[in-house]
Amino acid sequence: MAADFSRYDTRHYPTLPVREGYQAWANTYESTVLDLMDLRLLERLRTIDWARTGQALDLACGTGRGGAWLKAKGVASIDGVDFTPAMLERASAKGLYDRLLLGDVAAVDLPAATYSLVTQLLADEHLADLAPVYREAMRLTLPGGRFVLVGYHPWFLMAGIPTHFDRAPGDPVGIESHVHLFSDHVAAAHAAGWRLAEMVEGLVDEAWIEAKPKWAAHRDRPVSFALVWEKPRTKS
Repeated sequence: MAADFSRYDTRHYPTLPVREGYQAWANTYESTVLDLMDLRLLERLRTIDWARTGQALDLACGTGRGGAWLKAKGVASIDGVDFTPAMLERASAKGLYDRLLLGDVAAVDLPAATYSLVTQLLADEHLADLAPVYREAMRLTLPGGRFVLVGYHPWFLMAGIPTHFDRAPGDPVGIESHVHLFSDHVAAAHAAGWRLAEMVEGLVDEAWIEAKPKWAAHRDRPVSFALVWEKPRTKS
């Protein structure tokens, strides 16, 4: 079960609903979110041959940062889904995606068993319930395919730091968030039929502190994670 972030909140920023928050963040998102948070973790994964991946689906694709990384790694065909028009506009401008859909990651208007790879980067904390996205990723993925989920570490949320941005200089706002333990991910994934293939976690290190000197107080603490789930080729 998701825990209400408010019980951990130490900053007490005004909080925006998810779609409203990302609509407001779209203009500055790529200058705010560091590759250290998610793309560096993708680089560490060893159970996926990106260049041999067939068709991929980027759930909660946002501005297309993840799609750009996949394309650079040799993924030839990528579709994207997001429910924020302003983010999709920026993704479309990159010219990376074969198709971009405005929609809910838990109910995608695409046929079943289409993709060998499904990804979702930095979005799970905004879902009140993990089960629907794990079920939908399972539906969309081919047997033997992978679902890669990169998330904001629950420890960092529980330390009181929400997903946030400056709506204007000196005007920080948070985006509605939920705390999901790793056991919540495992329960939702197993219920959908996934098998865990790999997991990595990212810590606040020198690279982080160089980019965000105030984060020295969080040195060596986990800030993000990546899970690689495999869809069995046959039913057990």
